[in-house]
Amino acid sequence: MTILTNGEVASQPSHDISSRKFATRAVHAGSPHDPVTGAVIPAISLSTTFAQSSVGSPVGLYEYSRSSNPNRDNFETAVAALEGARYALSFSSGSATTATILQSLAHGSHVISVSDVYGGTHRYFTKVATAHGVRVTFSGSIELDIRSLIEPSTKLIWIESPSNPTLSLVDIQAVADVAHEYGVLVVVDNTFLSPYVQNPLKFGADIVVHSVTKYINGHSDVLMGVAAFNSDELNDRLTFLQNAIGAVPSPFDCWLAHRGLKTLHLRAKAASSNAQAVAEALEASPHIIAVNYPGLPSHKQRKVAIKQHRNGLGGGMLSFRIKGGAQAAHKFCQLTKIFTLAESLGGVESLCEVPSSMTHAGIPQIEREASGVYDDLVRLSCGIEDLDDLVEDVLQAVELTVSQKA
Repeated sequence: MTILTNGEVASQPSHDISSRKFATRAVHAGSPHDPVTGAVIPAISLSTTFAQSSVGSPVGLYEYSRSSNPNRDNFETAVAALEGARYALSFSSGSATTATILQSLAHGSHVISVSDVYGGTHRYFTKVATAHGVRVTFSGSIELDIRSLIEPSTKLIWIESPSNPTLSLVDIQAVADVAHEYGVLVVVDNTFLSPYVQNPLKFGADIVVHSVTKYINGHSDVLMGVAAFNSDELNDRLTFLQNAIGAVPSPFDCWLAHRGLKTLHLRAKAASSNAQAVAEALEASPHIIAVNYPGLPSHKQRKVAIKQHRNGLGGGMLSFRIKGGAQAAHKFCQLTKIFTLAESLGGVESLCEVPSSMTHAGIPQIEREASGVYDDLVRLSCGIEDLDDLVEDVLQAVELTVSQKA
């Protein structure tokens, strides 16, 4: 901080950090020093309205907080920097992000989606989008089916990679190359990995979305979503809808999420390391049917992980099938001591859940099982606790589940 001779604080010199490494961008993007006080952390701007010097002439950049807010701008700038995007827009939840993107499509539009998709996204596609005249086709092998599924009315392809909860991967570039031949946009939900592990825009995606609630915020105390992209036209269209629909986050939530984002690289690395160890331990257990984790050599799309993920990391999420059916899956989640039985993911604490009875309960059983979501599937979100403690916890829970069943 520089103090001028008149006692005022000089603002931080502006500099381009786009060429800096990830950790530097995470800490500094969207965080200008206050030009008056010299504060290195932006203040929380709670005002809903902003003064005007004359009719239609705001004093500064802001008029009304639904349209824009200093904390929201700071957060969006930071996310864009981490995803390698020109623009980012934040919303009141991940589901609101999905809804706004789908609302941008005209009546009669067709969407292609991976079948193994988050339950809330599936609910919106099948229960809400259809009411607005948007039809969705689901595919369990989108890379193979993409060309045959595209119709004249197809406007959007929706990908989760890794998918929730079976951790299937999609070669984003392969899908984007075909989609763009037909002028179709590609959206990638990057929630399961975070911008630290994967940047879908680099592989041809047009829009990348996140439930900020998860890894970006990382502390299980904010409900938010965000979309990042490079297109000027998309920015105009989605900014209009962000303001018109009004599903925007509060300034305080934006401030909290921005604070969480600054340590994303540290948390994502720790979570990935923990998940790798837990996945390897479970895979070696005779009581486990299968483990789904992109960091394992046995994962059917391990080559895609090596291609798309930073250093081939598998991320902090995994799922596994336990012998003994639904009863064993439920019992396992009740016997863990560190992993908490709860929905959501991506926080500093480790969580476990049974998708068929919790996050994906709204999907018909036939559809669920076709995507690999069986009643005996357990999903784990590995936090940043000590690695040895997490491995010990899952193994003792497995052993107790088996012994109690016997």
